[in-house]
Amino acid sequence: MRKIFTPLAVVTAAMFAYSPVVIMGAPYESTMGLVQKIFYYHAPSWMVMFLAVFMCGIASLIYVFRSDRRADRVAVAAAELAAVFGLIGLVTGPLWARKAWGVWWQWDARLTTALLLWMIVLGYLLVRRYGGPGSDKLSAVIGVFGMANVPFVYVSVNIWRTVHPTTNVVPTLKAGMRGPFWFCVLAFLMLYSLMFAARVRLEHERARLDELYLAEEE
Repeated sequence: MRKIFTPLAVVTAAMFAYSPVVIMGAPYESTMGLVQKIFYYHAPSWMVMFLAVFMCGIASLIYVFRSDRRADRVAVAAAELAAVFGLIGLVTGPLWARKAWGVWWQWDARLTTALLLWMIVLGYLLVRRYGGPGSDKLSAVIGVFGMANVPFVYVSVNIWRTVHPTTNVVPTLKAGMRGPFWFCVLAFLMLYSLMFAARVRLEHERARLDELYLAEEE
């Protein structure tokens, strides 16, 4: 991974630099106009956030039952990135909503459950950092709980009446919108992959440093 990290980072940076051009080339949505183009960053950020929460939950589940430190490091890295990409979604969402709905925020099913999921991720990180002895296993349980909430957040717009669009938006995108959307999704996925690899590497090096300290003390 280290050999291809720099080339992938360059490609990812180029994709994000070019993404505004791709997005501006997409057709305007008939009712929302220019502001709808926030969608090309908003939706991919939440897709990546869901992926990160799932990775955190699966790794946490492995750690709970097998006490595998490698899985624990993966869970921590994924949780931190879930918080970052979730924050992007929470910032871009109200910017879009203010123009589309006339309000910054609505306490409807999708927005509320998405906010709660992000807060669960923050809870994982806070427990992990300040929970004291045994906080690693306790935070792992929170990670599993967060993963279980992802499908619930996703289908919430189909269960309750909500101002948020339903899950059929992406499958029904116009032909001119699909290319820019999946281009942005790929860019976000590549950014996540690079950050995730770097963060796991950092946790691995930190664990090695702790082992050296313990060896010196003995």
